[in-house]
Amino acid sequence: MYNEQKKKGEILIREAPERFKLEDTTIWSFLERGNWATHSGKYRGNWSPYIPRNIILRYSKKKDWILDQFLGSGTTLIEAKLLGRNAIGVDINSEAVKLSNTNLNFTCHEKSKIFTKQGNANNLSFIKNESIDLICTHPPYADIIRYSKEIPGDISHLKYEDFLKELEQVAKESYRVLKKQGICAFMIGDIRKKGYVLPLGMNSMRKFVDAGFKLKEIIIKEQHNCRSADYWEGRERNFLMLAHEYIFILEKVYDYKPNGNSVG
Repeated sequence: MYNEQKKKGEILIREAPERFKLEDTTIWSFLERGNWATHSGKYRGNWSPYIPRNIILRYSKKKDWILDQFLGSGTTLIEAKLLGRNAIGVDINSEAVKLSNTNLNFTCHEKSKIFTKQGNANNLSFIKNESIDLICTHPPYADIIRYSKEIPGDISHLKYEDFLKELEQVAKESYRVLKKQGICAFMIGDIRKKGYVLPLGMNSMRKFVDAGFKLKEIIIKEQHNCRSADYWEGRERNFLMLAHEYIFILEKVYDYKPNGNSVG
């Protein structure tokens, strides 16, 4: 069963950023992380709320159903609630679900249905086929940040190749639950191991294309305030700092065949 957000004890919050402009290019950069509503950067690895706000506004309408199967601290669901979208958030870590429930405990002008659930992104059997309008999510970058103490099925403990293999099922489940012409948007970055770059971003996107999605946009998101950048500040190194991430926008095209062209 889902955990539906309750109104008891909800707090009043600032519902929107002071300055907001919908992004209209494929380069996104947010110098300020964003701290309206209950957003916070305390949960390591969570994305700036400007990202799901842009995605939700561009690719959905009020009362649509949004899915984030890597819930984390609830950033996507907070934006969905603020913008009048219904949403389901899933995370394999019960502590993340609890944190999200706390962050979602506020009152705003929009009305929506918000549910959270502990579960695995590889198995969304509790969600009906073609019932989701928009997927807006931010998976882990293989084992760069481990989000649990070895919870079975937690893909943030997997090395590069094993992570990509497990992502295949995540992509298939995403395709199954998404409505035709629905959008799947996710952000992921490349990683560096022993001095060499592993192209996690593009290879992750390929798993979704192989599952049946058609690539609509590739957005380059500039990184700011990254812990690794702080660590290497002033230290000698013989490599360039990775300072970008990808936001892939994929569409479930009704007649698209991943190994060929659209038909009809």
